[in-house]
Amino acid sequence: MNEIDAKRLQARLKVAQDGAIGRATLAALFANAGAGSNADELALAANVHFRTYGILDTPLRLAHFIAQVAHESGGLRNAREIWGPTEAQLGYEGASRLGNDQRGDGLRYLGRGPGGLTGRANYRFYGQLLGIDFERRPELVEAWSIGLLAFCAYWDRYKLNTYADADNLLAVSNGINRGNPGSIAPPNGWADRQARFARAKAVIL
Repeated sequence: MNEIDAKRLQARLKVAQDGAIGRATLAALFANAGAGSNADELALAANVHFRTYGILDTPLRLAHFIAQVAHESGGLRNAREIWGPTEAQLGYEGASRLGNDQRGDGLRYLGRGPGGLTGRANYRFYGQLLGIDFERRPELVEAWSIGLLAFCAYWDRYKLNTYADADNLLAVSNGINRGNPGSIAPPNGWADRQARFARAKAVIL
């Protein structure tokens, strides 16, 4: 199956079966993944950016993307990482791999958006790429529409469409969790990523 069967997807989501995947269908898909009241804002952005970044080109791309953002944001309900801080979160402070080179960067550049953008270096890179000053105003990534755009750019940078087309959940997950699709170690939250992907796949494919 190389193309998304729009009418079948719409039937499963119980929306109008017009055969065109637009905002209403995407909102229902995000809601199915747990987004609740955030679904409409996510759909507004996805209706543009999913086309730009080729995520609607194949059903596997869409299923993998939805599963990953659902995992990273607690079912598309948390636009900001819940801060303990945990032991892992304490490790953000001074982490060179994240570009956190100033005091307080660990908390300032915690995970935000549906994809959990983390670290000063990533805020700087994607801000410069998209023309939005995320480094100076990291809280902007908490807006669901902006955060989705940032994650689409991240997805594209790591060529995750290619791994999604190969239905390689481990590579997609490690591309997000480790920034290394080639890693063979299970990523953080592996069981949840598998479960969310199975749910997305059952609806989309």
